[in-house]
Amino acid sequence: MESESFMKRAARSTMSIIKKILLIALILGIGFLAFLYWGVYERGVWAGKVLSVSEKGMIFKTHEGKISMDSFGSLKGTSPIAETRDFSVENSATDVIKDLQTVALEGERVNLHFVKRYIIFPWRGDTKYFVEKVERGNAK
Repeated sequence: MESESFMKRAARSTMSIIKKILLIALILGIGFLAFLYWGVYERGVWAGKVLSVSEKGMIFKTHEGKISMDSFGSLKGTSPIAETRDFSVENSATDVIKDLQTVALEGERVNLHFVKRYIIFPWRGDTKYFVEKVERGNAK
């Protein structure tokens, strides 16, 4: 009788420890995923001309774009080097999407304020770079 109650207590104690470990692992996992989703690795500004803005995707529709940045004066006696970068825009940023479409059609030089995320989620965009603000007029 004593060994049976000891076995039940040991089983309950073991299950209690396992449940606590699983709960802690679940909380840590959710925290890690939240960090990857909302965490910002880098903030910056790109200056250049927006080449394209489009809506892409079969299942998840995302807004993607491309900017051309000319590196004037970095190498003496050579022609400017054009570098292009791909970027994404959050679907909720409708004003940014409209501004990007306008400047792409006009060929206007702009500053794009961006953040770089840690990981790519398919419903969010094709890149880790997300444009948050379009600054027009003062980009030179």
